[in-house]
Amino acid sequence: MSNETTLMSVATSEWIKFRTVRSTIMGVLTFVVLTIGLSVLFAWAVRGHWHDMSFSEKLTFDPTSTSLGGTQLAQFAVGVIGSLFITSEYASGAIRTTLAAVPNRARLVLAKLLVLAASILVVGELVCVTTFLIGMRIFSGVVPTTSLSSSPVLRAVLMAGVYLTLLTLLGFALGLILRHSAATISVYTVLLLVVPIIGLFLPQNWQNDFQRYEPLSLGGSMMSVQPQSNGFGVWSAFAILALYVAVVLAVGATMLQRRDA
Repeated sequence: MSNETTLMSVATSEWIKFRTVRSTIMGVLTFVVLTIGLSVLFAWAVRGHWHDMSFSEKLTFDPTSTSLGGTQLAQFAVGVIGSLFITSEYASGAIRTTLAAVPNRARLVLAKLLVLAASILVVGELVCVTTFLIGMRIFSGVVPTTSLSSSPVLRAVLMAGVYLTLLTLLGFALGLILRHSAATISVYTVLLLVVPIIGLFLPQNWQNDFQRYEPLSLGGSMMSVQPQSNGFGVWSAFAILALYVAVVLAVGATMLQRRDA
């Protein structure tokens, strides 16, 4: 096997693509700005209305989840990043050159996954920790705060970054299957935004079971300091979401193997 097609060399090539392609750079910047910006807005809104909140609202207030409020829109930004990492090559026709340089398609997918997962995990964790610290600074003196020295809080903040990374890989996996940016982003949005709405039309005795398996609910469980009443535990939620991603990735990798570029 030539050195040019080793996993390390392919990963290096994919890393160069990731940090130089304009769509990826803009996607990451959007992700960072959305997460930090919206989290700051949520924190200031809570601080400004804290004295108007009821006793029960204050009693159940979770400063950690509020400080991470920006992830509600950031999860759509990371899905776009993941999908464009593969669909942009189909749109430009560069996928033919890529496959000619790396005939081993399984190695190509693995290299892309390593680069994408590592990049978003690092950026995601930095962003989530930053938003948490900024949120606590905004709350200080008015709203109850907490600290990363608390194990459940640290776990919730770190799992927020893991959650966003898994969603990025889900977007990438859908891109492998659909190969078209608009179609991939549409399906991704349906999974996160429309499917929960559909669940509301199910019989009442089915809704709770359906909702707890939704990606958004799984993410909420992963980022919760306290166990949710109708949700899985942190690690169970992580395992289920990781299983979703693994299944879609397996389908996408199989289709890449069997289809022409």
